Amino acid sequence: MTTAWSMVHVLAGIFSRPEHGGSTLGWVIGRVLLVLLVAHVVLIVGALMVWSERRVSAWMQDRIGPNRVGPEGLLQPLADLGKFMFKEDVIPRHVDRWIYVLAPAISLLPAMVTFAVIPFMGEVQQAGDWTWHQSWQIADLDIGVLYILSMAGISVYGITLGGWASNSKYSLLGGVRASAQMISYELSLGLAIVPVLLMTGSLGLGDIVRWQGEHGWFLFFQPLAFFIFLVSAYAETNRLPFDMPESETELVAGYHTEYSSMKFALFFLAEYTHMTVGSALVVTLFCGGWTLFGLEALGPWMGLLSFALKTFFFLFLFIWVRWTIPRFRYDQLMALGWSWFIPLALLNILLTAAALATGIPALLYVMPVGLLAAALVVVGIVYRREKTAVRPLAADPTSALWSGNRPAGGGATGEVGS
Repeated sequence: MTTAWSMVHVLAGIFSRPEHGGSTLGWVIGRVLLVLLVAHVVLIVGALMVWSERRVSAWMQDRIGPNRVGPEGLLQPLADLGKFMFKEDVIPRHVDRWIYVLAPAISLLPAMVTFAVIPFMGEVQQAGDWTWHQSWQIADLDIGVLYILSMAGISVYGITLGGWASNSKYSLLGGVRASAQMISYELSLGLAIVPVLLMTGSLGLGDIVRWQGEHGWFLFFQPLAFFIFLVSAYAETNRLPFDMPESETELVAGYHTEYSSMKFALFFLAEYTHMTVGSALVVTLFCGGWTLFGLEALGPWMGLLSFALKTFFFLFLFIWVRWTIPRFRYDQLMALGWSWFIPLALLNILLTAAALATGIPALLYVMPVGLLAAALVVVGIVYRREKTAVRPLAADPTSALWSGNRPAGGGATGEVGS
C-alpha cells in the first residue's frame, strides 16, 4: 500500500511544474507518459480516420463500405497495416535513396510534434468572484502560435523532397505544387490568426482558450477569420478540393507515385495526422478549446470530452467536404489564396485593430455582414437570370409547337401534323 501511494505521489506532478524551478522525478516521468499517451492517441485517431473515410463516403454514396473485418469493419485499419507491412518494398534505381527514404518521416514528424502545444484538457479554478481556466498540454509555450506556424512550414519539406528524390516528372510536379500551395495558404492561415492574437494579447494557446472561456468563442467574434483559417487548413493538408499535389487525373499519384509499402503508408498516415492537428487547432483557436459554455466546470474529463467531440466534428467535416466539392483547377486554387483570402485577411486585421482602438465592437462584423450580403445579392441575380432564361417550351409563344402551329412533319412523337 505504501509503495502504491508513493508511486501516485511521484506521478502527481504530471501537469504542473514544481514551484521552485527544477523538474522533479514525478514531473519528468509524468511528462514522458503524457507524450507517449498523446502520440498513441493521435496515431489511433489517424487509423480510425482511415475507417471513417470509407464508412462516411459509403454512407454518402448509398454503399455499404468495409464491414467484413471486425464489427462494422472497425478492424479494417489493422488489415491495411498488415497489407502494407507485408507488401514488397520497392525502391526504384533512379531515386536519390537517402532523401527518398527519409521524406515520409519528414512529412509525418512535424504533425506529431505540433500536438505538443495544443491544450486538450483543463480545469476551472474559482476563488470567490475570480475564475481561472487552467489548460493542460505537453508543453505550455508562451509562443505556441509561432511554434505551430513554424512546424506547419516544415511539413512541406517531406512532400517536396519526396517528389524531388523520386526523380520522376509526375512526382516532381506534385512536390512543386505542394510547395507553392503551402506558401500561398500559409500566409492566409497566419493572417487569419492575427485578429485572435490582437484580441487576446498573447501567443499562448492556453491564454487563447482561457479568453474564450471568459468572453465567448472567436467563431462568433471573428467569423471571417474562422472561415479563412478553416479553408486554409484544408489546403495545408492537401485534401480535396485542394489535392493538387496528388491529383490522380493529372499526376498519377503526385509526389508519392514512386512509393510503396510502409513508405506510402507513412505519407498516408501523415495526411490524416495533419487533419487531426488541423481540426484540433480550429477547435483551440476559434471554438473554445476544451471549454463548452460553462460545462467544463463539471470536471476536467468534461473538458476533454468537449475537446474530443468538437475535434471529431471537424474531422467529419474534412470527409464531408472531400466527397461533396469537386477539385479546383490550379489557377483557381492560386487565385483564391492570393486574390481573395490574403486581402480579406489583411482588411479583417485592420478592422479588428480599429475596433479595439475605438472601442466599437460592431466594426468586427462589418466585413462578414458585407460579404454575406454581397453573396446573397449575387445568388439572387444568378437565380433570376436562370429563371428568365429557361422557360417551358409550351409556354413560349415563338415556339413552332405553340397553339397547334406544328410543322407538317409532326412532333417528337411522330404524329402527322394537320
